[in-house]
Amino acid sequence: MLNFRSIGIIGRTYRHVNRYRQILTILFKYGFDNIIDILKIDQYLEVGLQMISRKKRERVERLTPQERVRLIFEELGPTFIKFGQILSTRPDLIPLPFIHELEKLQDNVPAFSFSEVKSILSSEFRSRGSWSLGSVSEKIGQNSVNFITQLSGKIDNPFESIEETPFASASIGQVHRAVLKTGEKVAVKIQRPGIKKLIEVDLEILLHLATLMERHIEDLSFFKPVKIVQEFAATLERELDYTLEASNIIRVSRQFPYNTSTNISNSTENTNTTNSHNNYNCDSKSIHGIYIPKVYLEHTTCSILTMEYVDGIKISEVETLDAKGYDRKLLTKRGADFILTQVLEYGFFHADLHPGNIFVLPDNVLCPVDFGIMGFVDQYTREVFVDIIASTVMQNISQVSRLLLELTEYDEEPNLRALERDIAGFTGHYFAGSMLKEINIGKMLQDIVQIALNHRLRILPETFLMLKAFTAVEGVATMIYPEFNMISHAAPYIKKAKMARFSPARISDDMSRVTSESLKLLQSLPRESLAIIRQLRKGKLTIGFDIQRLEKILSANHQANNTIAVAIIIASLILASSLLLCFAVPPLILGLSLLGVAGLACASFIGFMLVISIFKQ
Repeated sequence: MLNFRSIGIIGRTYRHVNRYRQILTILFKYGFDNIIDILKIDQYLEVGLQMISRKKRERVERLTPQERVRLIFEELGPTFIKFGQILSTRPDLIPLPFIHELEKLQDNVPAFSFSEVKSILSSEFRSRGSWSLGSVSEKIGQNSVNFITQLSGKIDNPFESIEETPFASASIGQVHRAVLKTGEKVAVKIQRPGIKKLIEVDLEILLHLATLMERHIEDLSFFKPVKIVQEFAATLERELDYTLEASNIIRVSRQFPYNTSTNISNSTENTNTTNSHNNYNCDSKSIHGIYIPKVYLEHTTCSILTMEYVDGIKISEVETLDAKGYDRKLLTKRGADFILTQVLEYGFFHADLHPGNIFVLPDNVLCPVDFGIMGFVDQYTREVFVDIIASTVMQNISQVSRLLLELTEYDEEPNLRALERDIAGFTGHYFAGSMLKEINIGKMLQDIVQIALNHRLRILPETFLMLKAFTAVEGVATMIYPEFNMISHAAPYIKKAKMARFSPARISDDMSRVTSESLKLLQSLPRESLAIIRQLRKGKLTIGFDIQRLEKILSANHQANNTIAVAIIIASLILASSLLLCFAVPPLILGLSLLGVAGLACASFIGFMLVISIFKQ
């Protein structure tokens, strides 16, 4: 559980001061030194932090603002990298050019030491005894690989050996090859030590900056930066719990049950599709050709994820695929089947399908990995999405406009005529004279998002993740089989999704749900009506309403009233003092009324302070 709180003054501990100084230094480096002035951070910083040197930054003129923001996130480390990756799924918060740049964020973090790995494993599995080095390279089929063997201790320790050098390292954790005591070869993802404390400090600083943004930048207050940071914290907390990723793997494996019941070979040698001696056998019922690795729940904790080690070929290694005799067209088809099935049938899908997360196994089987980022869309959203695609192809402009409004959120009613005009131009561009095979679905979805943003329509994060998943699959398809057409391949799935609404089972379920909800409404109506009548009799019925920015309006009105009151007091003092001086009312000094002079001096001082206050505001 992440433990962070709002901080009013930076420097609650040394780690806050040091980290805040690091953040500001990197902001200066990339040309964002004006942020302190905009957010008025100076008044919140300790003296030591106020003296931070604004040394000459590196030349950044050749970089675009988007590139500079990405580089800032990369230098600031794990928390900000994850924050940037999450922002790249929020077109309702940042412009598309920034989204495209933040999608390039990479975890360039060195691996932590193996002594720390041993300490974490010992802590999680309560292992005791000696740890010694040994060479057991034959267990994985690698040459000259050092493993830690003889992990003696209690029965809780499941590993017979574990490789010393990780084969993957990221900001949150790193992955080691290992062998269980049962002889099964596994991949063990281990969370980086101290990562939670670092994230907690960064979240407190982010929350402080978000609070200042809401206070000093009126245009940003609409986006509620504090709420965004709180949502980010909740997302990051889920990602730090590896048991949730394990449950994601199990849930996906149930979507493709016939593909996970077979044994997969852990060797990439002689993986030509004509081989018959490998351990993997593609079941005839495996119509999707997808393999989901097994997860070992009994050996998984919040900080350690143990799953089957699958040794395949990355789908981006096209030359290797050709050398081994794989069918690139079939691989592309199966990748499209994978995402279409997940999105349109189940609504629960892999939301991070870049080429590094897809491996190719014997018999042209695809194996997706890294299930930390998953998307979910409900049945209603899926149906609206299908209707939008169908209406777009049919160039039904009014229908597309109406459905787009249902798929987005907005504060003010958009100009429907202007929206239909833009959608007409969009459909005319893509479907009037173009062949389906010529359509780039990624560019098409990007244009839809841009139209929504132009009309201040907010696309929900879950919907955008769905669009990104389709774009990612098309990107992989372009890499290994450019002739593949996603729209044509998706047509049967869209037809199936539309026809499923009229199946007897679906109609029966809908009728049952409507009947049940109607009965509940009828049962609660008399009770709720009586409650309202009782409140009316007692004179306690209140109607609540919320006016946006009402608090700011009242505050501004209060300040204006105070200014007018002070001005009236000044005018009265000046008038009274003038009369006292005119009639020389004693006591007198140098022939001038002392009370009159004092009144004018007081009015001058109050007036001067009022002018300063007005300029500050």
